Amino acid sequence: MRPSWLREAERIDFALYAAVAATPTPTLDRGMARIAQAADHSAMWLGTAAVLATFRGGRGRRAAAAGVASVAATSLVVNAVLKPLGGRARPDPLAEGVPLARQVRMPRSTSFPSGHAASAFAFATSIGRVLPREAAALHPVAALVAYSRVHTGVHYPVDVVAGSLIGAAMAHATCHALDGRLVR
Repeated sequence: MRPSWLREAERIDFALYAAVAATPTPTLDRGMARIAQAADHSAMWLGTAAVLATFRGGRGRRAAAAGVASVAATSLVVNAVLKPLGGRARPDPLAEGVPLARQVRMPRSTSFPSGHAASAFAFATSIGRVLPREAAALHPVAALVAYSRVHTGVHYPVDVVAGSLIGAAMAHATCHALDGRLVR
């Protein structure tokens, strides 16, 4: 039997998901779906790393290496350890009335935590260790990626909040491990 506070938190999580699903946002729907898909397989972050490495000199290469290393470490921990432990079923966007225009392909993995949100915040946070100005621009993009996962119906809000926090923490741990090698 789960504690009452956990059941209540889950009800809030489901209610937030249902509220997002029920809110008509036809102008946002296509954009949120594109953002969610652009972050598939960390393509958005790998592309950004390539741009930084190409155009920002030595600091850009160090930042890109830290970003890619943080995404790799975060993806490993989230997908190999945390998702199997969490075991949370994905939401059912059809049953919750998520408009078809905003839906994306439903991943086969479990829902908790969001790997997209974790990778997004791992990348943005690690870039901030070397290039704080660029990270100031990347964090809002990471937040959009995280929100897009709820908007498109593939995650509950708690999944993306947890993923975001885990990604930021993994970035700090990864960058700490790399200190003296890549990040100065």
